[in-house]
Amino acid sequence: MPVPETIAQPGSGVETDTGPGQPQAMTEVLRPHAEHAFADELAALAAADDRPRPARWRLSPWAVATYLLGGTLPDGTVISPKYVGPRRIVEVAVTTLATDRALLLLGVPGTAKTWVSEHLAAAVSGDSTLLVQGTAGTPEEAVRYGWNYARLLAHGPSRDALVPSPVMRAMSQGMTARVEELTRIPADVQDTLITILSEKTLPLPELGQEVQAVPGFNLIATANDRDRGVNELSSALRRRFNTVVLPLPATPEAEVDIVARRVEQLGRSLELPAVPDGVAEIRRVVTVFRELRDGVTTDGRTRVKSPSGTLSTAEAISVVTGGLALAAHFGDGVLRPADIAAGILGAVVRDPAADRVVWQEYLEAVVRERDGWKDFYRACREVSV
Repeated sequence: MPVPETIAQPGSGVETDTGPGQPQAMTEVLRPHAEHAFADELAALAAADDRPRPARWRLSPWAVATYLLGGTLPDGTVISPKYVGPRRIVEVAVTTLATDRALLLLGVPGTAKTWVSEHLAAAVSGDSTLLVQGTAGTPEEAVRYGWNYARLLAHGPSRDALVPSPVMRAMSQGMTARVEELTRIPADVQDTLITILSEKTLPLPELGQEVQAVPGFNLIATANDRDRGVNELSSALRRRFNTVVLPLPATPEAEVDIVARRVEQLGRSLELPAVPDGVAEIRRVVTVFRELRDGVTTDGRTRVKSPSGTLSTAEAISVVTGGLALAAHFGDGVLRPADIAAGILGAVVRDPAADRVVWQEYLEAVVRERDGWKDFYRACREVSV
């Protein structure tokens, strides 16, 4: 059965759903796919891109890297950075996809693995939606194929009764498939990827046939370090991937920049009123998270305990976005310590017993004594009580 096609209006965050015999209907979406949200940039890169492109790629490897890292094109078009980090990491990831080797993005939670995966697929194939979401309950059919049981019972095994997985569709169309949280998937289901990645073939034993991948096919998987040991990858499967580790931001300035950019984007998509002068509070959130993550204050003088949570950049973005909404709807329009205090408490105190002690010690030993942080200290004390 044909699936309605989704067409984006470039840069609008508005999509048009069209199906056979159906009139066009404009629908707004909360979060457009990368290929829709940044359609103008992708089009500008394609127009300016005169470098060799691998089979079925929408852009050359150079243009894909420029799309992720940002830059200015010869015609003056500004490409916004999607990933702030070492350039070589992006270049290795893009180059991997240009070979027959799959890509595994590895890192702690909140290091933008999913974000990078989506934007890579959007730039390479123009479609980031061929996605398998890994969970403890992901079945083999999600990776290989399933069956339309009504047709199967009526007519027996046939191609018409077969329901292709996103991976199977990517193989037959020469596109990029994505598997999120690979290590959350049961080991026996993970290993169905071995033949696909090594032989570039998906057997269909019920039909005595196979699906062979066409040029352009590849796969991006993500996994986080905290899941190590949950469903550890077999050595046979790990060999099929080139692993690229995405690090946490190297400097406070880089992390502040990432948080500020994402908060601005999220604020626009959620139609939150603009809150001026929020950089100071963003810097405060980043400072708290980095000190608790690293176990030492920024000046290196005081050792602090680390809580059980990851305190990732993604969590910092959530804290600031929540504070932005509080300031806009229930405050005076200025992001203040009271707007972010509750969010920080929720991010830090995951284990009510152990983490609360860590947070209280940090408040009294570090925050209380820091110049210019009195308002933040009082706000945190209030929500902690």
